[in-house]
Amino acid sequence: MREIKGSARTGVQAADTVLTVLETVAYADEPIGVTHVAGAVGIAKSAAFRHLRTLLDRGYLVQDPSSSRFILGPKVSLLARMASGGDDLAVAIQPALREARDTSGLSVVLSTPTPQGAFVLTTVSGMQPVDIGVRVGSSLALHASAQGKVFLAFGSLGLLDRLLASPLPVFTAHTITDAAALRAEIARVRAQGYAVAPEEVLLGVNALAAPVLDPNGVIVAAVALVGSIQHIAAQPGAQLLRIVQDLAKRAERLIVKLPVRLA
Repeated sequence: MREIKGSARTGVQAADTVLTVLETVAYADEPIGVTHVAGAVGIAKSAAFRHLRTLLDRGYLVQDPSSSRFILGPKVSLLARMASGGDDLAVAIQPALREARDTSGLSVVLSTPTPQGAFVLTTVSGMQPVDIGVRVGSSLALHASAQGKVFLAFGSLGLLDRLLASPLPVFTAHTITDAAALRAEIARVRAQGYAVAPEEVLLGVNALAAPVLDPNGVIVAAVALVGSIQHIAAQPGAQLLRIVQDLAKRAERLIVKLPVRLA
């Protein structure tokens, strides 16, 4: 076998180290900090932080904002589900997603909540000449996406407070970053049962999302239609509302039948 030299060896070592960091977090009995990871892996604290930051940015880890410690993130769960081929919501809901796409012509997305954002589990591409959608595995901002607003409205009461403890990123001139305005928006979402985010992340793009609740009333996912502002108005029409709300109800019925809970 040919010897690995130079930069190639460095790349292999870096990959090995980041996987060791991930395994260290996975095997920990509780949320783990940078110092603990550095000691367990045998690397400098600065190097441990860089690897943890990479895993955090890619969704493999989640950081507790109150303690700055790390736990496994939603990307790990997604890969585990893909490897096992188990019957979970992302698989079971595919026919319903395609039906919603066929009826609306728009991209359809299933997301699950994380402290960092709305994590995209699966999507079905739309039928428009210019397709607008999101990538599986991407994380959508809680304050600026329709799915994120749904999680803020129907999720943990402290989630919005924790989000507002730090400045909110601005994506466009339409992004809501004022605390009072965002609280009013989330209250409106809670009252009406759906959310939109017209041009709040990307100009010309909107989404319409509805919550998916488990039998105990806990939000485990959100379903959304994604398209241009011409196809999804800031005040969505009755037909699109019916499509997304019917899809959410179908997802809730599927959850009851699943052997493993989504989140």
